[in-house]
Amino acid sequence: MLEVRKVSVYYGAAPALWDVSLEVRPGELVCVVGPNGAGKTTLINAIGGLHRVRSGSITFDGRDLSRLASHLFCAAGIAIVPEGRRLFDQMTVLENLELGSFIPAAKAYRRESLALVLSLFPALKGKLKHPAGSLSGGQQQMLAIGRALMARPGLLLLDEPSLGLAPLIVSDMFRAIRSINEQGTSVLLVEQNVAMALGLAQRAYVMEEGRIVTQGKAADMLARPEIQKAYLGIEAP
Repeated sequence: MLEVRKVSVYYGAAPALWDVSLEVRPGELVCVVGPNGAGKTTLINAIGGLHRVRSGSITFDGRDLSRLASHLFCAAGIAIVPEGRRLFDQMTVLENLELGSFIPAAKAYRRESLALVLSLFPALKGKLKHPAGSLSGGQQQMLAIGRALMARPGLLLLDEPSLGLAPLIVSDMFRAIRSINEQGTSVLLVEQNVAMALGLAQRAYVMEEGRIVTQGKAADMLARPEIQKAYLGIEAP
């Protein structure tokens, strides 16, 4: 489905990613973890069309997206939930959701998609006429994910969905993400909560200083002493 091959991204003259390669297979939930500043957000923004790649390729369903205009990525089947949500605060919850189904292929299924979003996030049902800016942080994150789902993507990109949320809300969020994946949407998750991300994903990549330094099955990664020490604060006995 998604193949990222030797991708490099620069901010001006400064390199942010070096020869990064990863893949997401159909129906997979894959996570990317690593310390702050590792390049995780740059990577997911490049896959979502928000950053141009300097070299390498990004292929989705056999189509090279490396030089595709940013506004065409959604129609190609990729939807991104950016860090910070980026909602239209003065617009209602329903209006934000409807914007997610702007492309013609998604607009035809707007009613079905809305029903799916509200089944995943019932807290939004009574808020449809409220301004998005009036929602709690957790509800805003639900709305951001729901808006992306309204596009009916084949691949959902999630950038730090747990950031700034209370633990109970984070648990609810991760259950929803699992459900989204189980219903057939492939997911690439960038997440600071390493334990929860590895517990949710099938496979994982670890980034440091703009590079992929290790990868493997998420359950195996979670059991590795160096991962436990570096990201979970667990020292080997």
